[in-house]
Amino acid sequence: MLLDLFSKRNRKPSKSIFTYDVIPQEFRIQIIHIWNDAIGAFSLNYYDASPSNEVWNFIHKQLSKEYGLLELTANGNDPFKKCQIYIQETSTERVLDIVELSFKYIDLSIRRWNHYVCQNAGISQKPDDAIFELNQRFREHGLGYQYIGEQIVRVDSDFIYREAVEPALKALFEEEFQGASEEFLSAHEHFRKGRNKEAITDALKAFESVMKTICKRMKWEVADNATAKPLINTLLKNELIPMSLQTQFSSLRDTLESGLPTVRNKNSGHGQGDKAIDLPPHLVAYALHLAATNILFLIESYKLMKPK
Repeated sequence: MLLDLFSKRNRKPSKSIFTYDVIPQEFRIQIIHIWNDAIGAFSLNYYDASPSNEVWNFIHKQLSKEYGLLELTANGNDPFKKCQIYIQETSTERVLDIVELSFKYIDLSIRRWNHYVCQNAGISQKPDDAIFELNQRFREHGLGYQYIGEQIVRVDSDFIYREAVEPALKALFEEEFQGASEEFLSAHEHFRKGRNKEAITDALKAFESVMKTICKRMKWEVADNATAKPLINTLLKNELIPMSLQTQFSSLRDTLESGLPTVRNKNSGHGQGDKAIDLPPHLVAYALHLAATNILFLIESYKLMKPK
């Protein structure tokens, strides 16, 4: 549980919903506290080593290897201490790297530890609680990131994120749209890294993959290389939207056909010509949000129609 302290309530509101470039020291320290609770500390006792030792050895070794370093820092006498020192000193991008890797380990590996192993490691916080706290800390500090679907993704509107992006990712995982979920997460990863054209391209790929998957599962014939327009036509022709609702959704075809595909076709799908195209972040955010709302709408419609 996060405490509703006076100092938090009395802070002056930020001029923007989220910030991305500066990770405050307070947040970095809070991550260390979550690590202590959800992973456990490193034990130097050779005869009674903690199960957490394996985790910290892995995280420290993998990041050092990826960064081309012998070790993350020369300070600290064990991998956990080195990770603690490193997260307090490193760049924003690398803070997100170590947070993502450590929480992925919490999410996928520590989740499978039994009560006895967790007790030996001194773990007092369950994986879901640790992930929930991380995401709350991101929001608390106005940082535009969330951990979801085994990755840290960038978010640009708390309302749109809660109402569109998060439900879309949840629906993709629950309904096992594996290809589309990978493409949608890849779009967010490109956006987080500033690769704006790639972000829009992957957002459209995810949108098209959802439609292709629905057609395949419903045994509706479409070409393997079908693009957005014929896929949309197939879904409408087969009444993915019931006939009784097609009148009130008369503009849906225009919205789907002229929204995300046009953003992609005009801005990232073809040659750049003489001048390099510089896509503004708000256009990329629009494409990702449009993809999320389209994907969520299509999957919810598919869930109503699919055989029980």
